[in-house]
Amino acid sequence: MKECNLKRRQFLKSVALSAATIGLSHQPFAARAEAAALNTEYLQKIPHRPLGNTGASVPILHIGTAQTLDQEYDKILHLLFREGVYWLDTALSYGWGSSQKAIATFAEQIGGREKLWLTSKSGSYSLNGFIEDIDECLADLRTDYLDLYLRHSVGDADEINKDLIQAGEQLKKSGKTRFFGFSSHGGDVVALLNKAAQLGGIDAILFSYNFRRYGHRELSLAMDNCKEAGIGLIAMKTMGAVPRDAEAVLDFTSQNFTLGQAKLKSVWADERIDSVVVEMDSTRVARENVAAAQSEVQLSATEVHQLGRLAAMTASYSCQGCSHLCEKAVNNRAHIADCLRYLMYHESYGKTDKAKELYHQIPLHSRSLTIQETTLAQSVCPQGIDIKTRLELARKLLDN
Repeated sequence: MKECNLKRRQFLKSVALSAATIGLSHQPFAARAEAAALNTEYLQKIPHRPLGNTGASVPILHIGTAQTLDQEYDKILHLLFREGVYWLDTALSYGWGSSQKAIATFAEQIGGREKLWLTSKSGSYSLNGFIEDIDECLADLRTDYLDLYLRHSVGDADEINKDLIQAGEQLKKSGKTRFFGFSSHGGDVVALLNKAAQLGGIDAILFSYNFRRYGHRELSLAMDNCKEAGIGLIAMKTMGAVPRDAEAVLDFTSQNFTLGQAKLKSVWADERIDSVVVEMDSTRVARENVAAAQSEVQLSATEVHQLGRLAAMTASYSCQGCSHLCEKAVNNRAHIADCLRYLMYHESYGKTDKAKELYHQIPLHSRSLTIQETTLAQSVCPQGIDIKTRLELARKLLDN
């Protein structure tokens, strides 16, 4: 695995280059970079990779903050920062702004926002909303710029168009963000990646990618297209979570890694992935993930084989978010992928309250399907998921 350690001079150069790229005055970013670089010990602890063709070098591991953060002193954020994880991924929807506000407090505690790489997102359905939402993000974070701003949860390739590119360029020229792109939880991710590569103007894409996606030829070719176009690729949902009792069917054994660490190492083994975002809601998980990122040991053939077996044995529990298949087979109103994702939040992460909140936001007619509809959806599911049973379980566990 190629690893690029970010040195002080490289850090200053990349930030200055980024400022020039987006048409800003060099002085504000250069001054901020100089101040942050006076003490860059924390930058050296995690391997780095270039983020596409942006000129920036980023840590291969960063934290997703959809979890509940301590508004006064978040010990997990402080632990991760000390270990070199200074990239934080947040969104307007995370805790209805509480995530961003907690990060603002954290930034003050470590000596300034300039020591962090910050990503935020807008889930607005309109481009005007996308443009306007960045001001709310900046206000919550108590900063005047983001490092990366994403249109959140894009599921249709038609949303990747010249109007979106122009909106992103407008925000970059205003100085409110250095880079921009989009995230995708599901939908036809192959079409999304290919459209972005063809259109140009997208700096980075955050998408679901884990050990379960290895061997997916069309996805791999789309990732190649993005890398050739200079787009940074960021992986999320790297755990490929399924119910704990289902995952326990494989007794993963390794002298070097836990199962969670092995899953991360499998994603980093793909050199097209520039960074991985992981939610870390305990100090134990945070330490394990940092250790995996810092380790130069690669997965053995036996460990890779075990992950492959796990993927095959638990495929029928793992929705890959390919809603363009099952939902199109039924009708345009079905929200099958969302229902299964929120069920996973409950079963795999123990986030029952969040799962119920999000589940109830889905219109009743979009989560209550007939037997005929679920049969049609199940017939096109590449994972062989028993959609009828899983939707019934979601209703039983989350609809109260």
